[in-house]
Amino acid sequence: MALKPGSICVKTAGREAGRKCVVVDVLDKNFVLVTGPPSLTGVKRRRANIKHLEATGYYIDIPRGADDELVLKKLEEANLAEKVKEKIKL
Repeated sequence: MALKPGSICVKTAGREAGRKCVVVDVLDKNFVLVTGPPSLTGVKRRRANIKHLEATGYYIDIPRGADDELVLKKLEEANLAEKVKEKIKL
């Protein structure tokens, strides 16, 4: 599944492993920009390797480069905020 802005993923590596995040922008073929947003999941806005992300199949409609407030608003509108907040045991 190709990652695009609005895709909800689980981080599978690093200190934030098991936490869900939202893809905000596609940087190149290997990297994307993700955010939690931090107030909801604790995942900071940062570059992530696509090999360290696993798509959940959920999607929200956001523009490229959306800020954390818009991402949080769209998650709440789609009733996905509670689902994204849950941490997964890897």
